Amino acid sequence: MSESVQRHREASPEKIQVAVLTISDTRTRETDTGGNAIVEALEEAGHEVARREIVRDDAPKIEETLKELLASESVDAVITTGGTGISARDTTYEVVSRLIDKNLDGFGELFRVLSYEEIGAAAMLSRAVAGAAGTKFVACLPGSRNAVRLAMAKLLVPEMPHVVFELRKHRGVG
Repeated sequence: MSESVQRHREASPEKIQVAVLTISDTRTRETDTGGNAIVEALEEAGHEVARREIVRDDAPKIEETLKELLASESVDAVITTGGTGISARDTTYEVVSRLIDKNLDGFGELFRVLSYEEIGAAAMLSRAVAGAAGTKFVACLPGSRNAVRLAMAKLLVPEMPHVVFELRKHRGVG
């Protein structure tokens, strides 16, 4: 790791506030394996789950809920699970893409490479995406518990505090 990256990681917050949003027509709090995996990974890393919601895979409802979460002062980041596939009901990608100001293309690229190593060519069906919505970070993961665990362990837990640090630096500027 470069000296610059190390310095930024050291300056990053140890604890961030994250909202978890599950997009599903069928999941409940008890059956929300993807959302539960996000919560477990965040808590193990010492972060706080600021809010947790489950919404149907309905674009207007997803957008309304995401805007509410992103507007909350107590939320630094939102992680969604579900709705990133290519079926007609999968609308998370379209909604989030409209809300993201700066796309982190590398997130989706790396996630699909890591997924390919585990599941092969089916990884190309994922439309996982992440980026900045104003001064907040948004990451959209598939609904699969294994996919969530992979993204959390390899990408989000290690780097999300640094991303939040970068976004916080300029709050109120511009």
